Amino acid sequence: MTRRELVRAGALGLFGLSFADVLRARAAAQVTTARSFGRAKRCILLFMWGGPAHQDTWDLKPNAPREVRGEFQEIPTNVPGLRICEHFPRLAQRLDRLCLVRSMTHDNGDHTTATHYLLTGEPPPRSPDKREQWPHVGAVLSSLGHGQGALPPFISLRPKLENDVPRFVEESQGQFAGWLGPLHDPLTIDGDPSRADYRVAETTLHPEISIARLDGRRELLAQLDRRLAGFSPSFAAQDLNQRRAFELLTAAATQRGAFNLEEEPRKMRERYGLNPHGQSVLQARRLVERGVPLVTVFWPNDGTKNVSVYWDTHSRNFSDLKTRLMPVTDLAFTALLDDLHERGMLEDTLVIWTGEFGRTPRVGQRSSDAGAGADGRDHWGGCFTSVLAGAGVKGGFAYGKSDAHAAFPAEHPVAPRDLIATVYHLLGVPAEQMLTDSGGRPQFVRPGKMISELLA
Repeated sequence: MTRRELVRAGALGLFGLSFADVLRARAAAQVTTARSFGRAKRCILLFMWGGPAHQDTWDLKPNAPREVRGEFQEIPTNVPGLRICEHFPRLAQRLDRLCLVRSMTHDNGDHTTATHYLLTGEPPPRSPDKREQWPHVGAVLSSLGHGQGALPPFISLRPKLENDVPRFVEESQGQFAGWLGPLHDPLTIDGDPSRADYRVAETTLHPEISIARLDGRRELLAQLDRRLAGFSPSFAAQDLNQRRAFELLTAAATQRGAFNLEEEPRKMRERYGLNPHGQSVLQARRLVERGVPLVTVFWPNDGTKNVSVYWDTHSRNFSDLKTRLMPVTDLAFTALLDDLHERGMLEDTLVIWTGEFGRTPRVGQRSSDAGAGADGRDHWGGCFTSVLAGAGVKGGFAYGKSDAHAAFPAEHPVAPRDLIATVYHLLGVPAEQMLTDSGGRPQFVRPGKMISELLA
């Protein structure tokens, strides 16, 4: 121990604590940390594009003024003392499996750049070039060799519907491998798995191309790649991505139909919800079950005219949360928790539920160029809630506390880099892990500080 720590320990006697108490607490924390390191063999990241209103979902303020507390009531959960929104009734009965981090905070209120914080842990770079960005957690796992099957180690599901907003899908930062280079970009699937014609391999491979013709094309490409080898790193990346695509297409059958949701019983599909998000979550479960280390499920834009885009409830905050957003989440998230538990997978599968930020403390409060209507909440990075489950996470637990108006953390503020450092710990990536960027410079993968209080 340092001299400062010894002096501090000596003063603890004034508060009824002995030096032995301090050492015991530290030893217990070390045991917990060692037990949880690498506990997660796989991860599903449920990303709520748009920024969910934390004070209307996980962190209600029933004693605040009406313009702050809004229209919803809180309900008890299966954990005494913890209460969440009435429109999460199923999740309320599974809260013993959830860890609520109610003091998340950062300084960014822009959709397309704030995503960088929660997908990578780091602040967004000044350059919009995706190769200047920090790598997504899935890209880091890919670069470290996680996942050795025929399926890619990092897959993003982001269903594009007819009324989608391309800016969200295409420009949100942190989705890719960043400075790790294109070799570790995700396999991105934009198909809607709730549609009857959802076929990943079949839509990627033109139906007129037989396996024999595919093998012939692969050999021609291999010959061309050998001639171009050494000209540019991008050729190597393209070569690997082509090989991955060929492997995906030809191995689809051997992967027991990883993308064939029709193999699931009808009741199971209904259990997750017969909608784009519910079926995406089911697809994610099928992928991690078959060895994919990390799958990101992005919330689709299932809004229509005069309805909020994603979770971006500048108007109709309460009506859209009540009818369109929270019921779908309550069903799919609950189904995933139960399904993983029944399959014996929750103990080593990490589930993360988060958006890029929260919403303004007061209804109708303006904080961005978009503003907010009389029944809406604007962007707010000052405080929000992220949720963890499974794989060594402490269930039935709320960490941190927001102030009386859910505007800023009142206890234990959590920066995104510290949350992501905790995720890396659970996934077995050590604090000292370094990787080399595309310019040959070594970088620490997880510069944040792990939050040991979140670990069981």
